[in-house]
Amino acid sequence: MRRLLLPALAGALLLTGALGASPSGASPAPSGAVPSAGAPAVPLADTWSPPLSTRGRYIVDADGDRFKLKSANWQGAQGSWNGSGDINDPANHHDGEKADQMPLGLDRAPISRILATFHELGINSIRLPFSNQMLHDSAPVPDASVAANPQLRGKTPLQVFDAVIEATTAEGFAVVLNNHTNTSRFCCGLDGNERWNTSQSTARWENDWISLARRYKDNKRVVGADLYNEVRRTVTDDANWNWGNDHDWWAASQRLGDRLLTEANPDLLIVVEGINWQGIPADGLPHGRPTLEPVRTLSHTLVRSHKLVYAAHFYGYTGPNHTGATGMGETHDPRYQELSRDELFATLDRQAFYVAGAPGTGQHFTAPVWISEFGIGGDEGSAQARAWFGNFVDHLIARDADFAYWPLIGWSGHGTWSLVNYDRSGGRSGVLDGGDWRTADWRRLVSSPEKSGPVPASDTWSMLNLDHADAVQSASVRAAGDWDAGARKGVCPDGQRTIGLSDRNGRALCTDVAAGALAAPGTAPTVVRDERYVQQGDWATGYTKYQCGPNQFVIGHSVRGQAVSGVLCATANRALPTQGRTVWFDRGDNRPGGNPGGDFAYGNYKGQCANGEYAAGVAFTKAWAKSGAPAALLCRTL
Repeated sequence: MRRLLLPALAGALLLTGALGASPSGASPAPSGAVPSAGAPAVPLADTWSPPLSTRGRYIVDADGDRFKLKSANWQGAQGSWNGSGDINDPANHHDGEKADQMPLGLDRAPISRILATFHELGINSIRLPFSNQMLHDSAPVPDASVAANPQLRGKTPLQVFDAVIEATTAEGFAVVLNNHTNTSRFCCGLDGNERWNTSQSTARWENDWISLARRYKDNKRVVGADLYNEVRRTVTDDANWNWGNDHDWWAASQRLGDRLLTEANPDLLIVVEGINWQGIPADGLPHGRPTLEPVRTLSHTLVRSHKLVYAAHFYGYTGPNHTGATGMGETHDPRYQELSRDELFATLDRQAFYVAGAPGTGQHFTAPVWISEFGIGGDEGSAQARAWFGNFVDHLIARDADFAYWPLIGWSGHGTWSLVNYDRSGGRSGVLDGGDWRTADWRRLVSSPEKSGPVPASDTWSMLNLDHADAVQSASVRAAGDWDAGARKGVCPDGQRTIGLSDRNGRALCTDVAAGALAAPGTAPTVVRDERYVQQGDWATGYTKYQCGPNQFVIGHSVRGQAVSGVLCATANRALPTQGRTVWFDRGDNRPGGNPGGDFAYGNYKGQCANGEYAAGVAFTKAWAKSGAPAALLCRTL
């Protein structure tokens, strides 16, 4: 979406990104069905079954059928004020559209009519943005702002939000909640909303999310939590990916995702956007748009598997190293719309689409990728910009990607980026009503061929990051308490086993490949901190060996500094063979060919069992010049 460009200071640091709005969605429209203007709305409430989860690169419903997010952003509840001037004057709101912390359009058309239009558009889901400020505003909304929906008079913004969600999901649309801003100010520049904790504490951010997730827990068509919109640089500091401080977006999103699934609603999809901007946008200084590139070497592993979705935003006037500014703050880096078609596709794949990959090519980072914002103006006259939009739609189609257009609703005579605009009398215009150059691209996007029907279960790969803290991603082990107090602990999600270890920082790789859920249900894991279970000979002469007992396999480990502290073993649901081999990795990588699971500890030595093996033990030494770090794995045939 178009950005609120802040003058002066923004010139140096202005970040582009789009304002997020709520994803609306009913079940996926049938292939080829983008109704023409005036076509009757066809409710799709019964064509998909919540809750949603993931299988490899796809989102699936409760029946295991693919549910492609064909979404748009219903903006407004995140705030529209530009940040200066009288907040009650519409002129001081983005595009003159004063939202009053509510989804736009409620003053101009009954919600039933708005939702019928969503059906006509061919979407099945809504990204619904909100601000933390809106959640706590107890003042009733102005009557004029809900003129076309008098049943909403006297309600607070959050109560209006409730009503919108109830009506939207009743029509069969899936809703993904998006925490767009801290304050109710239009995003996204140097606006006090750069990070989840710029204008509020991390604790408030987390607690607001827990409260909201619980609020809608019983509405199963509220399917996802998009944790924060377009994380970016403040005037003085960047958000980062795994520095271990209070600006660490990887750690913050990992923690909140786990809390939502364990404390609020285990059915939610957890949507994590990459970092939207780092650095000072000036020629000669490092700067850029990381998006999802850091995920390749450090992905999220949630305590509940098959719930992670990654997201990214793309606009033609921005670029991989261009904020989108014009004049002050503009650099000589290319914008996306200035790249050739081939360069654009390669850049998009490098920055985001690689995460989804191809079916059957599992890595620790493999997950659905939702392009949760992209868009262009209906009055765009630039041939270059129009060509970018057509090329971008081509790439979405070629990658069969989940998407959410920005924005969905606007006011006639104000913003032109909206798919649908309403005038003061409720008259509608936009891509459904003729005269909009985007119509052809939109129609081919929502009606393009796509994977549909049942999605087979795929192998799961996950990584554990102990760089700064525990990574106990097993719900059952968490419930049992601390099994090695004072050590940093990593435990695979329930249903997975340890298959690889790093020699530094305690990172590990988990999987269910070739075995599925191997642990016997109802059995407690065994903590191993000595050599009492070493059997079938000395498999690492001169080294200390922590080995699981008979018919057990490694699901976790602990370290103190770099040194091994313990191994956690689970009992298998069947007899396990004892023939095996020692995999040494103290002097270099020792992993199977083909990079199964991906690089889970970039820059460090790694040992990994073959797909058809299980890890039965870990060897290490504290001899001279050794740190006690993992040096070898005992790998045995499944």
